[in-house]
Amino acid sequence: MVKKKATLKKKTLYSQYAQRHVHEFEGSTKLAEEGADRHNHRFAGVTGQAIRVGNSHIHEIDLSRTDFLNHFHNLKKIRTGPAISVGNGKHVHFVSGQTTLNDGHVHRFNFATLIQAPLV
Repeated sequence: MVKKKATLKKKTLYSQYAQRHVHEFEGSTKLAEEGADRHNHRFAGVTGQAIRVGNSHIHEIDLSRTDFLNHFHNLKKIRTGPAISVGNGKHVHFVSGQTTLNDGHVHRFNFATLIQAPLV
């Protein structure tokens, strides 16, 4: 008796584990504090995978350690806005929020993600 080798359904397996898309991003926070302590932070990273919302999608950003000399802030559980078409089937997302509290202050920020898969 010859046993049949189990075959995987690639389409089902692919769709279950397929990577959707992500976006690179970079930005600077708005200034905080006064006098000699007045400063901002720079940051860069990659969003999480696309999360379907209605007829569009969003991404989550979870970034540790913005750039500054003596303290850091995080961008935790930040969600982008829905996709904004920029033509040729490409899109970006607008992001607005504030950093975590550190050293007695937070920083607000606004930025747009970079285009997904720019070379494809």
